[in-house]
Amino acid sequence: MTLAAPDPWQALTRWTSARIALGRAGASAPTRVNLDFQRDHALARDAIHAALDVDGLEARLRQAGFGVIRAWSMARERREYLCRPDLGRSIAPECVEGLRRAEQAERQLTVVMADGLSSIAAETNAVALLDDLRAGLEGWVLDDVVIATQARVALGDGIGELRGAEAVLMLIGERPGLSSHDSLGAYLTYRPRVGRTDAERNCVSNIRPGGLGADEAASRLVRLLNGARALKASGVALKDTFGMDSLAASQRSFPV
Repeated sequence: MTLAAPDPWQALTRWTSARIALGRAGASAPTRVNLDFQRDHALARDAIHAALDVDGLEARLRQAGFGVIRAWSMARERREYLCRPDLGRSIAPECVEGLRRAEQAERQLTVVMADGLSSIAAETNAVALLDDLRAGLEGWVLDDVVIATQARVALGDGIGELRGAEAVLMLIGERPGLSSHDSLGAYLTYRPRVGRTDAERNCVSNIRPGGLGADEAASRLVRLLNGARALKASGVALKDTFGMDSLAASQRSFPV
């Protein structure tokens, strides 16, 4: 016999991992729900504080045939990174010469893999995404992959500028949710340079096994990259409209 009262929304939980239809036991949540919350909260905290396994990530990338460059931000340790987001957006001076290229490369895409707020996301999802992306790219030349630590999204723009890239793609761990501690975000900037704003970037988010799959994320990014080149810009002016016509047609079949 169970003491937890059933929740009439229970059937909806098969469509979402959000915390709905938790039920109750008296005036409280059931013990199972409390334990699940504590586990997910611990996973989220660990994701934020865990250090990126740079050696392991580099070894996997080289095994897959990618060149690798290491870089880091001006935030020297994790606590400073969390308290000073501005430092995470700036490249450490000692990394600059190793990143600089003599001239801008034609059709070059620079990919940055970064810890962000979830190193687990980068370790788990970034290499698979890059493999799928490489398979779908046409007309782009992949640069060496830059592994960046203590990094915020805007760090990619400075790296892309130093590399002379036509576009930069930042693959970075997103802020963990209580059901998504391993979520990866992909941020695209066309003609990257220091000072680009969030409005000048496109984002594909929630890339993880329980969210957007690596193959679908790669397809979206290829469309965005090609669209950015055609438009000569990224950000709010660039939209991925793939499938929107069929979606609009299906919505018209329902009464409003």
